[in-house]
Amino acid sequence: MSYQVLARKWRPRNFAELVGQQHVVQPMVNALDHGRLHHAFLFTGTRGVGKTTIARILAKSLNCETGVTSKPCGQCSACKEVDEGRFVDLIEVDAASRTKVDDTRDLLDNVQYAPTRGRYKVYLIDEVHMLSTHSFNALLKTLEEPPPHVKFLLATTDPQKLPVTVLSRCLQFNLKRLPLEQIAAQIQKILDAEGISHDAGSIKLLARAADGSMRDGLSLLDQAIAYGGGQVTEPEVRAMLGTIDQNFIEQLLQALKAGDVGALLKTVADATEFGLDYEALLKELLLTLHRIALAQADAALAGEEGEAVLNHAKAMSPQDVQLYYQIGVMGSRDLPFAPDPRSGLEMTLLRMVAFRPAEAGEVRVTVPAAAPLPKAAASTATTPRAAPSATTTASPVAATPASVLPVQNSGTPAAKWADVVAQLGLAGLVRELANNTTLEKYDNGVMELVLEETHGKLLNKEREADLKQALEKYYGNPIRLTLRLGRPAAETPAKEKSRVQDERQQAAVQAIADDPNVRALQEKFNARVNPASIRPKV
Repeated sequence: MSYQVLARKWRPRNFAELVGQQHVVQPMVNALDHGRLHHAFLFTGTRGVGKTTIARILAKSLNCETGVTSKPCGQCSACKEVDEGRFVDLIEVDAASRTKVDDTRDLLDNVQYAPTRGRYKVYLIDEVHMLSTHSFNALLKTLEEPPPHVKFLLATTDPQKLPVTVLSRCLQFNLKRLPLEQIAAQIQKILDAEGISHDAGSIKLLARAADGSMRDGLSLLDQAIAYGGGQVTEPEVRAMLGTIDQNFIEQLLQALKAGDVGALLKTVADATEFGLDYEALLKELLLTLHRIALAQADAALAGEEGEAVLNHAKAMSPQDVQLYYQIGVMGSRDLPFAPDPRSGLEMTLLRMVAFRPAEAGEVRVTVPAAAPLPKAAASTATTPRAAPSATTTASPVAATPASVLPVQNSGTPAAKWADVVAQLGLAGLVRELANNTTLEKYDNGVMELVLEETHGKLLNKEREADLKQALEKYYGNPIRLTLRLGRPAAETPAKEKSRVQDERQQAAVQAIADDPNVRALQEKFNARVNPASIRPKV
């Protein structure tokens, strides 16, 4: 017996077997069960998401010998013939090969005749957008007033090319790309049923490569089984797909955290020896940074690589992760314009090391309270990395006594408390807790913070412990932390941020008001400026 590819062997035979697309299945089941059937259905969506599969199940539901039903028996001659592609009253047409108006007229000449065997004559027109304008015109009259025994099922990957006159005569269902988890679950189910040896990593790689298409996923699974000689393993699937080994991504992340340019370039060189694609390497790095950012927002979103992702999420600041990701996206876009792909990737990685996020208070700051720099930063405090663009570079701080950084008893230079909080890498309510405190004292490992009393609900033992841990990591030594409610004598980071934003907003409004062109418009046309529409330049 000849081998049947998995995509055909495991093609759903009824609505219950469909993976996903519940937003399409449910209304169709209801319509079948209650006898409220439209004469024309349009199924749209990318390739391999189930358009023609759903159309065939609907054709079976309409012609099952048990009656019109959302649960066709699958055993009668009509059901079997639809499954085997030989049901005489299911007319399947590939519009891509029948674009001429004469083809459409020939097709529609038989619409008036009753079904040969079934209850309904069903026309399934795939890639209907490929029909010519004249062919659409020939189809319109029949779509508007079809005989009661005819149903039209149209499928397309490009609904934008359909005339609105056709769209208005159809019930339209937009099929979505399938989530990675649903594709992975179906691949797992098939491998188990087929008795094929496999591992979890290979399933995830295949599901990701499917890119939302179940058919593509099963085609890749067929290829992986053949490639692996009857088994599916992660190393062989990586080799087949050309997927990047996570060890290279781990090396890149470690080098980025350390700011080690040599290690970055060595990793690229090692990847070159393996013949890896530079664009794919950058894409995989971006995917990993995305997972790290999600984990920083909520640890529960770390995904399957939980431990590794969480470790990076704790070790990297959210600002750095966001900056790396943005630089990587821009580098990916510019990669085709680089002299060669390798140099484009290397320059992207070098930019990640060269730049740092600009802090919110860098444009203009005052320093009412100061905190010591961490030990690791003390020696490099005078040589920060360059800001990413001219619009975010720090302006010189006004030479007032408040802006001079004080010196602690230990002789270590100090940093503004708002800057310290911004670099702690905190998230959620712990970050809110820190942002509403001021530093009252820090001496010989003893730190006293005052929490704005209106934010007292933020304080609990768990958040205080998380803040203490972050401070110890930042300063590089143990800290005995005391946190009390009160009215801070100095400005909290949260209030400073709010003040700076207000000042920038007021300055922007004033700049618009002072603009001679704006004044001329006001005087000549009695125009008014809406202050709510003004935003300061970032």
